[in-house]
Formats: sequence, structure tokens, C-alpha cells
Amino acid sequence: MRVLLTTLNSKYVHSNLALKYLYHVAAMTDLDVELSEFTINNDKSYVYTEILRGGYDLVCFSCYIWNIEQIKELGANLKKASPKLKILLGGPEVSHETKGLMEENPWIDFVIRGEGEYPFSQFCKELISGRFAFNYVESLSYRRNGEIIETEDAPLLDMELLPFPYEKLPMAPDKVVYYEASRGCPYRCSYCLSSLDKVMRPLPMDRVKRDLQFFLDENVKQVKFIDRTFNYDKKRTYEIWKFLIDNDNGVTNFHFEICGEILDDMLFALLKRARKGLLQFEIGIQSTNGKALEAVDRRDNVNAIWYNVKRLVAMENIHIHVDLIAGLPYEDYESFGKSFNRVYALRADNLQLGFLKLLKGTKIRQEASAHDFVYRDKAPYEIISNTYLSAIELIQLKMVEEVLDLYSNRGGFARTLSFLEKNVAAGPFDLFEQIADFYYAGGYQHRSHKKDALYRILMKFVETRTNLSNKMVEEARVLLTEDLAAAMNEDTVKKFHKKGWEI
Repeated sequence: MRVLLTTLNSKYVHSNLALKYLYHVAAMTDLDVELSEFTINNDKSYVYTEILRGGYDLVCFSCYIWNIEQIKELGANLKKASPKLKILLGGPEVSHETKGLMEENPWIDFVIRGEGEYPFSQFCKELISGRFAFNYVESLSYRRNGEIIETEDAPLLDMELLPFPYEKLPMAPDKVVYYEASRGCPYRCSYCLSSLDKVMRPLPMDRVKRDLQFFLDENVKQVKFIDRTFNYDKKRTYEIWKFLIDNDNGVTNFHFEICGEILDDMLFALLKRARKGLLQFEIGIQSTNGKALEAVDRRDNVNAIWYNVKRLVAMENIHIHVDLIAGLPYEDYESFGKSFNRVYALRADNLQLGFLKLLKGTKIRQEASAHDFVYRDKAPYEIISNTYLSAIELIQLKMVEEVLDLYSNRGGFARTLSFLEKNVAAGPFDLFEQIADFYYAGGYQHRSHKKDALYRILMKFVETRTNLSNKMVEEARVLLTEDLAAAMNEDTVKKFHKKGWEI
């Protein structure tokens, strides 16, 4: 039996860790198993052709909010072309409301709910044996005589049983390497699926160090930990970070999602020793509105987070990424602007403005009516409006998100933005609102722009500010020139000035 493990990643540089675990499981059997990953940006016909020409008996898709709709279309077409082909889905996007999914999509033969390693091993044994007694496979939804059967959920897997996912599979040098040292999350954020996994399950420390040493020896470019709250255990966190600092190869970068408020002086003293570029932290602040945080079951530790992120930024050796979520209960437009201003003032390397998604299985989706949530029917189930934010206000925030990414997160405009923040706006949020309004009114959103064009667009924005004197406009032009020189190579700068400031 020929088996394909596959998915549609959101970008080429991404890879799928879950499939690598399943590949190890299947490789221990007599199944002829292959692993092939595509992206949502690949031509649909190309993906369809590559899968169909493989002559597989079973195709297994790893499903997430960014790929489920395309997988539905792909799977339906594959079944039409090859009716005998069996299709199995797994992943967070199909682990909830599974029966309804299978009723709406008759081409789906099997769904593995939740963690897939152990159920998939049971499933493979049934295929090999030829018995096809799928009632013995836990966490499985399948069809039998026109009926959809759902077996009992499997117990949580002992992490020590997980294979090292890169033992048998080569790592692509141009892709991010994903790794997990633990599963579960100690927090209960109502919008997050991780809140459903209430038990923390870490890998043994000696195993983690052995795995990390492998990455270091291979000079991997970046290892991204997918642990939902990596630093939930201070002692464990200290030991892993110390290992990475002490064994730094001068090349590899390690990305962690951490809880900012639980960093302590001992960890800060250790982090000061890290090579610049060794570590990268993502810290979810989400809001500075205490009532909004309480409504989604997050602790109001804004002051502690703010203080610790400020300390991290001041150290200047760790890339800091902070997050805000628009659309939380009790956070109206004015309140979100205040959250934005306070978080922007941290001067982190990257401020991601995200939008609330009401994921299947989450508590906030079950409570949607309490706050009049209107959200998209299809993945990614993003908010359209609620009691506190209208659809138009959320669109305005989308516009702010776009220019924030172009002019702040991508870098190259620091001097100019600082000047404009002080001289044309009531604060950072007001500034990006003004830039967004100008950018969209000018129709610049209709196509992508090279970096040099963004300087010209921002200069045009400056020239339209009626509260700036001619002298201040020229001062802004000088600052933009300095930003340009610092961000781009000499030849590009020369070409820029030869063409001039006109768009």
C-alpha cells in the first residue's frame, strides 16, 4: 500500500513538524510511505497532478486554518479522479466538529482527531494486517456502511515516546526547522486551542540537549520552538537557554514564544550573555485593557510584561516580537488605540497587529453571542464585528496593520517615523492612522511596492501635512534621506536620487 503524507504550508520557508512524526510512525511498518509538502501558493493544478500521478492508495492531509479550504477542494477533486483512493485528514482544524465536516464532505474517508502519533500507528497496523478493524483505532472518525463512526479519544502521548523528527528526514537548508520541547499550556486563553491541553508534558532534558546539539552541529539557520509557553518552568528554561549560550555555534538562531511577565533577574543575567542574534522571543501582550484580558481568561499582568519587555529591548542582543489582538471583548476602537500606543512605546523589533479568530473548539467561539461576535463562516474564522468594534472600524485597523508592517516592522524609517510621531500626530496610533488614510486614498494598496517607492510615498505623505512648515518638511526629507542611506546599498541610493522624490 502506497501512502502519502502531505500538506499545504502557508509559505515555502515553513515546514510541517506533525508530518515528520507521522513519517517515523509509518516508516516502522511495511507501508510504502512518502512525505511531500506543498504550499497554498502553489498552482492548484500542479499539486493535484503531483499527488494523482503518484498512484497512492491513501493520502493523508495535515489541516490548519490557512489550508483547509484548499484541501477541501483538492481532496474532492482527487476522489473524483480516483474513487478508490482513500483520504485521511488530521490536524487542529479537523479535530472539532468532525462529524459535521465528514457529512458535508463525503470524499473524506477518515479523520484523526487531536494528537495523531499514537492513533496513526494503530491505523497503520490495521492497514498492514488487512483486517481494517478501525474500531480499534482511538481518536478516529471513519465511515462504515454509510454511517460515521467516532471512536474513543486516545490518552495523551508520553512525550518520551516521540521520535526525533529529523532522524530519518533531511532538513532543507532554506527552511525554518520546527521543534517542540513540551506540549500543553498552563494558561487558559479562551481564544486559543492550546488552552484545551491542560497537562504540561515536557521532553526529558537530556533528550532536548541531544536534539539541540544536532541542530548546532548541522549549523541550522533557525530553529523555531512551537512550545506554546516555553518558559512555564523557570529552572528548565534556564537550563536550556544556558545550554544554547554555552554551545553557541555562531550561526543558529533559536525562536521561542514566551510569557513576558515571569522572567526573573536570574534569567535576565543569563540572557545578557547571549550572542546578538542567538535568541528571538515572541511575547503575546494582546491588550493593555484589563477588562478585555479578563474576558478572555488572561491575567492582567500588563505592567509586569511591559517592564520586562522594556528590559529585554534595552539589552539589544535579542530580537523581540510583540503581539496585539484586535477584536477582544470590551476593547473598542479608542481602547485599542491606547493599547497600541503603550505597546508601540516599547520599541520592540516587531509589533504584530493580529485579528481575533474564533477557532473551532475554543471557549470564545462558544460564547460568541454574549458579545455579538460576527465572524467569517470559513477558516480562518476571523472577526467581522462585535459589540465594541464595527466592521468599518476593523477595516480601518486592517489598513493600520498594512502600513505598520511596511513602515515599522520591515525597518528603514526609524528617524522619519520618530520625527512624524512628535510633529504631526497625537501619538503612534494616530500617526499610522494618518499614513493608512493617505496610503489608501492614494490607491497605493492596489499593488506591491519596492522599498525605494515606499520612501517616495512617505515623502508625499509629509508634503500633505498642513501642520508642518516648509522648514519641517525639508527636515523630514533630510531624515528620510538618512534612513534611506542607512537601509539600502550605495548603488540603490544613487539610483534613487537620480530618479528623484516624485512617485
